[in-house]
Amino acid sequence: MTILSDVKALGQQIWLDNLSRSLVQSGELAEMTKQGVCGITSNPAIFQKAFAGDRLYADDVAALKQKDLSPKQRYETLAIADVRAACDVLLAEHESSGGKTGFVSLEVAPELAKDAAGTVTEAKRLHDAISRKNVMIKVPATDAGIEALEQLVSDGLSINLTLLFSRTQTLKAYAAYLRGIAKRVAAGLPADQIQVVASFFISRVDAALDETLPEHLQGKIAIALAKTAYQDWEQFFGSAEFTELAAKDANRVQLLWASTGVKNPAYPDTLYVDSLIGADTVNTVPDATLKAFIDHGTAKATLTEGTEEAQAQLAEVAALGIDVEALSTRLQEDGLKQFEEAFEKLLAPLV
Repeated sequence: MTILSDVKALGQQIWLDNLSRSLVQSGELAEMTKQGVCGITSNPAIFQKAFAGDRLYADDVAALKQKDLSPKQRYETLAIADVRAACDVLLAEHESSGGKTGFVSLEVAPELAKDAAGTVTEAKRLHDAISRKNVMIKVPATDAGIEALEQLVSDGLSINLTLLFSRTQTLKAYAAYLRGIAKRVAAGLPADQIQVVASFFISRVDAALDETLPEHLQGKIAIALAKTAYQDWEQFFGSAEFTELAAKDANRVQLLWASTGVKNPAYPDTLYVDSLIGADTVNTVPDATLKAFIDHGTAKATLTEGTEEAQAQLAEVAALGIDVEALSTRLQEDGLKQFEEAFEKLLAPLV
């Protein structure tokens, strides 16, 4: 038993927020799965870093640049191969859980963030190209992305809905999932293998707010938001409307805590893992945070503790005149911009 398996016993999956060719081919990912890692997330920034720093890509990049392909097609060739390989490493985990765990995420192009139809088309294309049952296609949680979610779930794809900062937007995502899965069930199609995670970002909230807050609230608001978002989740998926669908094998969306490496070095390095352990959730962590948690983290069901205090903290922030929902919108826009910039950087060497 490891601390990661202890967390899993509490109902939470720990995923790695990283992917590279060396990670897979060295056997490091397989070793991580033995310790209890049961999923992988990727994004343009992760691939940009991998392509720039991993020598295993050099020969393939050189060969691809001799072919009549666009930079995006060259990127996809590399990324799809990596995702397939990671899916294969995690296949045993996926199968042993009955299709509940063992997923690997690949994101649609950032340029599609406000294009619902384009997102649906690209998500299906990537899903078919990867051709692995434990792949999740990653879609940003813009209004267009949430519209696409409904269609993609109805079509049978597992989705990672990313860049959520807002409780309101998260509830909109749940409603879209409900509509999509209801259409699928009404059509007599199977729903049991469709998994959706709603990636709720944590550390960026504190990084944006702390300098505007009194000291006793610093480092507390992201966790407070997560705890109250989980209460929203319990209420939504405990509703009679969803219970009827659950009886027909529909799965609940799972909240996924993203951006859980601390940005303020004054905070404990496992703060956003230790504080957010709860049933039916996922935490995707960068390498350094994973190592820190394995070394000195605490496996305890903390997500449902201190919920009244969390609500009071958010009320205090509102009383200071801070609009957390408006901040959420800005943080999502900033995140989209960061992914667009990372995408441009990763394509540049592939021209």
